Order: sequence, then structure tokens, then C-alpha cells
Amino acid sequence: MPWPDIVRFVRQLSHDIRNNLNAAELQSAYIVELTKEEELQSEIQRLREMMGEIGTSLQRLTTGLGQISPSFMPYRAADLIEDVQQKVAKDFPDNAPKIKWQVNVGDTELEIDPQLLQQTFIELVRNAFQHETKVSSIEAKVDVEQGRLVFRLREPKAKFERSIEHWGHEPLCNVGQGRYGLGLNRARVIIEAHGGDLRAEFDRGDSILRTTVSLPISREHK
Repeated sequence: MPWPDIVRFVRQLSHDIRNNLNAAELQSAYIVELTKEEELQSEIQRLREMMGEIGTSLQRLTTGLGQISPSFMPYRAADLIEDVQQKVAKDFPDNAPKIKWQVNVGDTELEIDPQLLQQTFIELVRNAFQHETKVSSIEAKVDVEQGRLVFRLREPKAKFERSIEHWGHEPLCNVGQGRYGLGLNRARVIIEAHGGDLRAEFDRGDSILRTTVSLPISREHK
């Protein structure tokens, strides 16, 4: 089946399910107004929260399938990395201290969509934490090399059986509970929309996965 047909089907299915969830949310809110029993109100609130989580999961799914339309603007590389660090600390409070950052970008400026690129780097970090629960340290290094911003992520992988031949080009292939195999593909699409590239290599001897993102910097700063 062609990919556009799959995307269209999933979007429509998600839309229909979310409509039903919204109707159920309204109905549960009405039921709360009909009862004064605190225990029942508490259980209904839990039900509403569960429906909200389903809606959020569907939204993530449709976002992962969505078209990329960057809104480019001048943005300092140092500010982008700081944004990413703050977002990582907020989203992964237990694991964020495990990342050892080395940032050497000076006053380099980029022409980017900062929100989309932030999502990309967060996705790479999320993958590192998600697939290696006992990781003790991850190295994140950011430099400027030959007119490019180069972000390198070095993460230990005790068990790594995936192929990196088509890294970021296989949506819906690596799925699991709450994961649909779309994040890495979306990250690659965003990076390429910025004129960059995403590469990965696995060192089996040291059990290290190295992910590299390369992005062009603004012409004025080359």
C-alpha cells in the first residue's frame, strides 16, 4: 500500500476516535454533575484522565505522520542547544544528569525552524533513554566543522540488534507499547528539510552507538 494512503487512513481513524473520546469526555463531565458521591467523582476523574492520555497518544501518532513545513528564522546555535538542554531536563528529570554535554559553537548562527529542530534532538535523546534503561552516561558533543554544525550523540548499547543501513528510513518497523516507529523517521525528515543529514554507526567492539547530525550554518558565519 502506498505511504500516502497509510497516512490518510491513520489520520482519519485518529480523527474519528478522538471525536468519540471528546463525546465521552462531555458525557463524563455531565455525570459528575449528577452525583455528589466523592468516590464516584474520583473514579470518573480517573476515567477522564485515561481518555485524555489516549487522545494525547493519537495526537503524537498523527504528528509523527504529518508533513514537515519549516518556518525558517535566524537562530543562534548556542540558544538552540540551551533550549534542548532545558527541554531534556524537564522531560527526563531522572536521566538528564546522565548526559555529558560538550558544546563549542561560539556565536554561530543558523537559519532554522527552532521548534522543529528541538523536537528532533529530543527524539534522539528519548531513543537513547527508552531503549537502554540502565545507561549510566551519554555523551553529547556539539561543534562547528567546515561550515556545518555537528551534533554527536555517543550512547552505550549492551544489546543492539537493529540494522543501521536504513537508519531513519523505516517508519512503522520498530514498534512497541506507546511507540510506533515514527520518531526517528520524522527526525530525519526534519533534518533533511534543513539541508542536513542524519547518520548512525554502531561499534560492536565497544558496544557504542554513535549518532551524528550535521546542519549548515548561516552563510554570514561561514
